[in-house]
Amino acid sequence: TGAQQSATVANPVSGASPDLLPHFQLEPEDVYIVKNKAVSLACRATPATQIYFKCNGEWVHQGDHITQHSTDRGTGLPVMEVRIEVTRQQVEKIFGLEEYWCQCVAWSSSGTTKSQKAFVRIAYLRKNFEQEPTAREVSIEQGIVLPCRPPEGIPPAEVEWLRNEELVDPALDANVYVTPEHSLVLRQARLADTANYTCVAKNIVARRRSASAAITVYVNGGWSTWTQWSGCSTSCGRGWQKRSRTCTNPTPLNGGTFCEGQNVQKTACTTLCPVDGAWSEWSKWSVCGAECTHWRSRECSEPAPRNGGRDCHGPELDTRNCTSELCSHAAPGAEDVALYVGLVAVAVCLVLLLLVGVLVYCRKKGGLDADVADSSILTAGFQPVSIKPSKADNPSLLTIQPDLGTATMTYQGSLCPRQDGPAKLQLPNGHLLSPLGAGRHTLHHSSPAAEGADFVARLSTQSYFRSLPRGTTNMAYGTFNFLGGRLMIPNTGISLLIPPDAIPRGKIYEVYLTLHKQEEVRLPLAGCQTLLSPIVSCGPPGVLLTRPAILAMGHCVEASAENWSIRLKKQSCEGTWEDVLQLGAEPCTELYYCQLEAQACYIFTEQLGRFALVGESLSMAASKRLKLVLFAPAACPSLEYNIRVYCLSDTQDVLKEVIQLEKQLGGQLIGAPRVLHFKDSYHNLRLSIHDMPSSLWKSKLLASYQEIPFYHIWSGLQPFLHCTFTLERLSPSTCELACKIWVWQVEGDGQSFTVNFNIAKDTRFSDWLVPDSEVGAPALVGPSAFKIPFLIRQKIISSLDPPGTRGADWRTLAQKLNLDSHLSFFASKPSPTAMILNLWEARHFPNGNLSQLAAAVAEVGKQDGALFAVSEAEC
Repeated sequence: TGAQQSATVANPVSGASPDLLPHFQLEPEDVYIVKNKAVSLACRATPATQIYFKCNGEWVHQGDHITQHSTDRGTGLPVMEVRIEVTRQQVEKIFGLEEYWCQCVAWSSSGTTKSQKAFVRIAYLRKNFEQEPTAREVSIEQGIVLPCRPPEGIPPAEVEWLRNEELVDPALDANVYVTPEHSLVLRQARLADTANYTCVAKNIVARRRSASAAITVYVNGGWSTWTQWSGCSTSCGRGWQKRSRTCTNPTPLNGGTFCEGQNVQKTACTTLCPVDGAWSEWSKWSVCGAECTHWRSRECSEPAPRNGGRDCHGPELDTRNCTSELCSHAAPGAEDVALYVGLVAVAVCLVLLLLVGVLVYCRKKGGLDADVADSSILTAGFQPVSIKPSKADNPSLLTIQPDLGTATMTYQGSLCPRQDGPAKLQLPNGHLLSPLGAGRHTLHHSSPAAEGADFVARLSTQSYFRSLPRGTTNMAYGTFNFLGGRLMIPNTGISLLIPPDAIPRGKIYEVYLTLHKQEEVRLPLAGCQTLLSPIVSCGPPGVLLTRPAILAMGHCVEASAENWSIRLKKQSCEGTWEDVLQLGAEPCTELYYCQLEAQACYIFTEQLGRFALVGESLSMAASKRLKLVLFAPAACPSLEYNIRVYCLSDTQDVLKEVIQLEKQLGGQLIGAPRVLHFKDSYHNLRLSIHDMPSSLWKSKLLASYQEIPFYHIWSGLQPFLHCTFTLERLSPSTCELACKIWVWQVEGDGQSFTVNFNIAKDTRFSDWLVPDSEVGAPALVGPSAFKIPFLIRQKIISSLDPPGTRGADWRTLAQKLNLDSHLSFFASKPSPTAMILNLWEARHFPNGNLSQLAAAVAEVGKQDGALFAVSEAEC
């Protein structure tokens, strides 16, 4: 409501000028009656002969008008001013029918003029707040929203906030703002924000205060770095040394949790005691020399001085004259003959070693073994067929030592022997390996020894158990020996490949693989750093392998060297996170290596532990992939209907968690997920809903859009960020919903969802919950964990590891598989071919195409055509 423009009623007298119509210099304005005080309305017009008030269409009695006459000094025209008083009783007479209003009507000889309407309302302010702020405890840097809905009142109450009875002014503090709904928002909680907050509502009638809400901002304690180890407690022998740390990084405040773990570590130390040197016995006197002297010697070796002990004192050589014994030149003795014989023997040995080396080189010069030329050797697999007797001149290619402590799996296969002749190779339907000898051949492997509860029970006795997630939902485990195996966490894209011979022969390891929820592990991020992958543990921690295992997991980065600095982080046994590898830079250690692909990374590690991929943006063009997913209730018993829009890191593990959460909430998936590239531009993410039929639905969102703060998304530490659009059906019979939801970054690109579905239909989770490619056992042990048969793998390795003629070796295979950018890493390992095959297994399991790999191996062999002349008539 508001004042209306004054209106002129044309009723001119004949011959009058329009300029002499009454003109209002003062018009009545809206007023409020406070308690029982009457209010005054006034108007003033010139030239005017009469002025009267009309209230709610009825003329006010002439006796209730107070009139004053004067003359306008500028124009000399008469001026009339009229006032009336309006009481609370007059307004209450028409309460509930319409609003009470009054209007002035002025007359002159030329006509009449009406003023604007002035509305008279009874002011009030109720006592009780519709919603009051409540006390909360929040961690530092967490956002806080204190809601406040003031009491009903006329005129509407103005709201202000008090912090410890002092006015909160958003203009003076950029960390604070008040929403249009009067909620107080603290963007990031600070220690100084710990206080009592009060919502104050006021208008012209009264001033109301809400109950105070106590906000406590707490800080969880964090360990400082360890001090240096102290000196050993003893100067000689066994003692102790210690180091310490303090819970001051940061210090826990306001009820924050204290640091977990020990503040002092002790370890045994041994200080070697000093040993003084002592002389050995003198040697026998030498033969009298040409100078008629002989000598004897001794050594400072009984004992030799060590650990800072003193050297022997005295001469090491004693010489005397032997002329008194009629010395003469002695002929060569037995000692000289022995020396000459020894030299001749050494020369003969060197010649024999040289001959052996030449023979070995000639035998290996053949390059890639012809046994791996045919692709059928890879695709045939371990098929149970009978073994033909081998010829006596075909030696065993591979011997597997039996592991009597594990279960066994028997393999029988058809093995075709190599025939003598000019580079001819037999191609049977079975494998192309030389036979291992007649009879049966057994491949030993271990298997999981217990169910999940037993495994967790055994694990709970270890010191690192408290850092692992509870339960076995996101955990895979198994028992492995030298044949290796594979662990997988279904529907997450996370797996651990333990290649053959990574575990020493004769040993059995219980290995686990687990996915951590981000609230369980504290990963400190600084500056523009962001978490790009899940946090994954494999263990037991600290176990060293003889071959690198490969940990595979997804990531959400659009990688480019000019926009990103990406690092692999590993948590040490002390709990601190350390950079163990910078992608794209020369590795500082051979324990770790990372192959980064479009949506996954493959980490080579010889030491198990906890890993995460962290990136730091180098420019505002750096972007992460967000997966946008829409959910809504499968059933709608009430008029309200909620659509939840999740903004997730684009990795399978986060999507799996959201799917499980929505399944518990009874939600259904709306449409296909979309991908949005979120840039490091410091701009928030906005979401809005459009094109909704207003005759069937209405939105309960007061603002035109919702926002998710930039840092909440960019840090990657809040996995389930979402906004909810609450809609209301205007009729219970409405079942169809059609609308569009826009999601975009401010000053950036966006995505739109076209929502069109029937809320009365039920969507079954089984239709989209588990991708077909992820269904399978979480632990595979021995040969079943690998696409390439064990014996074929060994044959390829032995053929390609040595340098071959015309480049037919592992380097060419890496080039065929598009892995030639990692040649320096492969070359640093004892078996480069094994590293290539391991990476192929990690990337292509379980749906890898063995025919393509076999073709690549065959292409390597064809570079030396003499090795691969094939006779189809044979075998």
